[in-house]
Amino acid sequence: MADVIQLLPDSVANQIAAGEVIQRPASVVKELMENALDAGATQIQLILKEAGKQLIQVVDDGCGMSDTDARLSFERHATSKIRQAKDLFEIKTMGFRGEAMASIAAIAQVEMRTRRAIDELGTKILIEGSEVKNQDACQCPVGTSTAVKNLFFNVPARRNFLKSNPVELKHIQEEFVRLALAHPDVFFSMHHNGNELFHLATSNQRQRIVAVLGTNSNQKLVPVTEETDVVTLDGFIGKPEFAKKSRGEQYFFVNRRFIKSGYLHHAIMGAYEDILAKEHFPIYVIFLEIDPAQIDINVHPTKQEIKFEDERLIYNYLKVSVRHALGKHNITPTIDFEQDQSFANYQQPVNQNAGSSGNFSNNFGNNIPNQQKGSKEWEQIYEGLKDFNPPAGNDLDSSLTISSSFSGEPNSLHSEDTAIRKPYQIHSTYIVSQIKSGFLLIDQQAAHERILYERYVHQMTDQSVGTQISLFAKTIEVNTVDANTLREILPMINQLGFDLKEFGKDTFVLQGTPADFDKKLDEQKVIEGLLDQFKSNLEIQLGTNENVARSMARSTAIKRGQTLTGLEMQELIDQLFACELPYKSPTGRKCFVTYELEELDKKFKA
Repeated sequence: MADVIQLLPDSVANQIAAGEVIQRPASVVKELMENALDAGATQIQLILKEAGKQLIQVVDDGCGMSDTDARLSFERHATSKIRQAKDLFEIKTMGFRGEAMASIAAIAQVEMRTRRAIDELGTKILIEGSEVKNQDACQCPVGTSTAVKNLFFNVPARRNFLKSNPVELKHIQEEFVRLALAHPDVFFSMHHNGNELFHLATSNQRQRIVAVLGTNSNQKLVPVTEETDVVTLDGFIGKPEFAKKSRGEQYFFVNRRFIKSGYLHHAIMGAYEDILAKEHFPIYVIFLEIDPAQIDINVHPTKQEIKFEDERLIYNYLKVSVRHALGKHNITPTIDFEQDQSFANYQQPVNQNAGSSGNFSNNFGNNIPNQQKGSKEWEQIYEGLKDFNPPAGNDLDSSLTISSSFSGEPNSLHSEDTAIRKPYQIHSTYIVSQIKSGFLLIDQQAAHERILYERYVHQMTDQSVGTQISLFAKTIEVNTVDANTLREILPMINQLGFDLKEFGKDTFVLQGTPADFDKKLDEQKVIEGLLDQFKSNLEIQLGTNENVARSMARSTAIKRGQTLTGLEMQELIDQLFACELPYKSPTGRKCFVTYELEELDKKFKA
């Protein structure tokens, strides 16, 4: 039998290796920019076309390479960072594996120009699919310029799996921001399709964080500093009142290398215990400096996972340091713990105005399409309720007097039918509504999201919403990443009734809001919430209009814990059952569940 095992050609082996190292355009950006930092660059420029699918170019003023080194840099396992195995435990550079350039060259068309300060001429190399097409001397400035064109041109299956341009650009921006935050002493710029998205001058750490996260982030930051024999910790954390429901502004760096660690994130959240609203995440940018011999970063090709020699000790240091910083700056709980809404208040809600939506009734006043048709369909659920009597054997004892602490007056359950049908809240989160066969338990936030979503989709289609011009224009400031997103979706937002215009770098001016906009809402927070939701929805590849409508609904809907009046609850129920799809929210959460009397009866039987 003939031998069947054979060595793979280098080109095939490189394509296989590229599958781990280069997953998308953002992977190329990360590797090239890390090489620039390792080369001692003080200025790094990133140039993109079509979210990196057509072009990714990184230009730096680093040390450059000789013609021999330039050629060797595209060979597998060729690296200047380590010489022997023990060097793996003393790594102080960003790269060290010697895989990145070979992997990139295997699945793209690459042009490199590089020159050292001691050389009169530089070197130009053209390489395509691991095959060197040309290598010549050339005129170029000191440093290196690497242009990667037509990523995955020879692996069409991989190219087809790339996401839309906004999604891929979002991932690139994440990699760019991580490196920019870790190196404030380096100038960074980023251009996409001829537009400059970032221009980050050299600065100190706080200035760089503010430049990346937005000028309004400066007031949100609390410094953290701690120095021990094991680790030096410094950075900034966010004040609890500025926490968001979405993650995205949380950064850990170990020896200036970005890492992901759920374990260390848990330490941060533990430090915020009892002073952070539920399901909210604080801002933090934390830098840990530790002896390289005490960590192992050779865990994964992306080098974003790390192992500590004593992870528990780092956890405790981090938690204590963050808690100390919060205490030092007099950060106290700011959560408004509202009085629990019990069954005792179902007919007369306590403090009906507190926490209510203000213009909630007005918001529900504008009917959405097919309301009349939908209402008739759902009337069947309530049909016969007025004449309904409990099943035999379950009659209320006529001699039983209902406590006044429960209903406000004796025997109120035997009063008019309207009292029986009146909805009421549980924990200011769920609404109970009686129907013929039992009752409905409605999630007020999910229901309102469904109502608003269908309304916004309709408004963007018909452009029928009015705009209320504000007496005084309001400035909306967002970070650079969000500003780029906001520019793209600005026409859709204005179709919803906003009058929002660009006003300088990362700044917008709001001159009007939808006619039914709740005036108690903070416009800045609404826009920020919309952007957070929009970015998180990009991965599921919704249409832009649908994404904006869904994000806006999530941002402006009433929230869990918000007290509603009886009228507001009834309007919410009516509007929900007038929706085309009242069963689930835009995110797939159930809007209501039904409890049958037979089901309840079984629970009371032995």
